[in-house]
Amino acid sequence: MISVIIPIALLIGIILIKRIPYIGGDIKAGLAICAFSAFLLGGVYNPADWVIAWINGVDKISWVLALVLFGSIYAETQVELGTMDTVLGSLRARFGHSPKGLVASVVVSLAIAGSLLGDAIASATVVGVLVIKALDELEMSGEQIAATIVMGACLGSIMPPITQALFLSSSLMNLESPDPAINIGYITVGLAVLLVCLYVGFLFVKIKGLPEELIPKKKAHQIMAAGWKTLVPLTILILIIVLRSGFKIEVLDVLNPIFKPIKEIPIIKGIDFAVVKAILVVTIISYFFAPVRKKGGEVLRRGVKNVKESFIILVFAGLMIGAFYHAGQISTVQEFAQGLSANVLKVGGAAAMALIGMLTGSQTTTQVSIFTFFGPALATTGVDPVHAAVAGAHLAMGGQGMPPADLTTFVVAGLVGGILGKKVDPMRSMFYSMAMCVYFLIVGFIFMYI
Repeated sequence: MISVIIPIALLIGIILIKRIPYIGGDIKAGLAICAFSAFLLGGVYNPADWVIAWINGVDKISWVLALVLFGSIYAETQVELGTMDTVLGSLRARFGHSPKGLVASVVVSLAIAGSLLGDAIASATVVGVLVIKALDELEMSGEQIAATIVMGACLGSIMPPITQALFLSSSLMNLESPDPAINIGYITVGLAVLLVCLYVGFLFVKIKGLPEELIPKKKAHQIMAAGWKTLVPLTILILIIVLRSGFKIEVLDVLNPIFKPIKEIPIIKGIDFAVVKAILVVTIISYFFAPVRKKGGEVLRRGVKNVKESFIILVFAGLMIGAFYHAGQISTVQEFAQGLSANVLKVGGAAAMALIGMLTGSQTTTQVSIFTFFGPALATTGVDPVHAAVAGAHLAMGGQGMPPADLTTFVVAGLVGGILGKKVDPMRSMFYSMAMCVYFLIVGFIFMYI
C-alpha cells in the first residue's frame, strides 16, 4: 500500500502547503508529481509507457472533458439568450425574501436536475451555471458556491427514480429487481437533501435578506410566461434526457451515423456521449435565436475561456488516473480488500471503496472495481443483499467526493471562477462538501450492520 500512500501524500502536500517553492498550491504540479511518483513506485520507468498511460487516463474521462467544454459553450448561449435571467428572476420572485429559502431551492433544483440528467457533472454544468450569480448575490465565497452546486448535483446522481448508483449496486448484487434498494434510497437521499439544505443555509448564508432592488416586482409565473422563449433550448435538453433515462427512448440515435467515425478514437470519442450530444444539439438550436446568433463568435470564445483552466487540470487528472491504473495502484487496493478476513471485511472494504473513490473521483469506477467482489462478500457474512446494495451505492458516492480527486468539484470550481471572474480553490471547496460525503459513508456503514 506504500505505492498508494506516498503519491497521495505528495498530492495533498503540494496542494495544501503553499509555501513549497514554485509548486506549492499548484494543482497541476501536484497531480503530475503524484502521477510520476506512482509510476516510479510501481516500477514503470519507460517514458513511452507514461505517455500511453496518460492517453489512457485522459481517455477514461474523455466524456467529462467533452462535457466541460461543450457544456460551457452551451451555458454561454443560455446567458446570451436570457435563460439565466428567467431562471434567476423566477427564483428570486419565489424565494427572494429568504436567502436560506433561495439557497435551499437551488439545492433541490440541482438534485432534481441531477436525477433527470443521470450524472452529477452534467447537472452541474447544465443547470449549476444558471444559479452561480444568484448564489454570489448571497455573499457566498466562490468555494462555497462550488460546494453547494457539487452537493446538489451529486445528490441528484443518486436520487431515485433515475439513480445510476443504486441501479449499478443492485446489478452487482444480482438482485432480481432494484426496486427494494431504490425505495430505501428515497428515504436516505431525501434526508440527505434536507440535511444539505440546512448545512448550506446555516453555514454559508450569513445575510438576513436580499436587497430590495434585487427582488423582482413580478410574480414567478409572470416572469416565466414573459421569458418562455428563453427556456426552449433548456426544455428540449431536459426532454431528451428524460426520454432517454426514464423511457429508454434514444431520440439522438438518428445522429449515430454522424458520430460513428469517432467512436473508437481515443479521447475524441468522448464527444460520442449521450449528454454531450444532447448539449451539442441544443447549442445549435440556441444559435437559431437572434441574440445568440449575433454574438456567435464571442459566445464561443467566452465558453472556451471560462473552462480553460479546469480543462487543463482535468488533463493532468487524467495523467494521475492513468498512472494509478498502469502502475498497479488500483490493483493494489483491490488486492488489499480481497485479502481481508471476514472480521474486518466491512471496515476494510468500505475503506477500499472510499480510497478508490478518492483516487478516481468516480462512483462507477469504485463500484465496478471494488463492489463487484465486496458486495457478494458482504452477503456471505449475513448482510441482506438489498442492504448490501444500498451500502455499496452510498459508500461509492461518499468516496467519490472526498479530496483530493473529485472531478465534479474541479469542473464546477472552473465554471464558478470563470463566470464570477475570481479564483476558486477546488480543494477548499471539496472540504466544504465533505459533510455530504461523510453522511453517505455513515449511511453505507449503517446498512452493512443492520
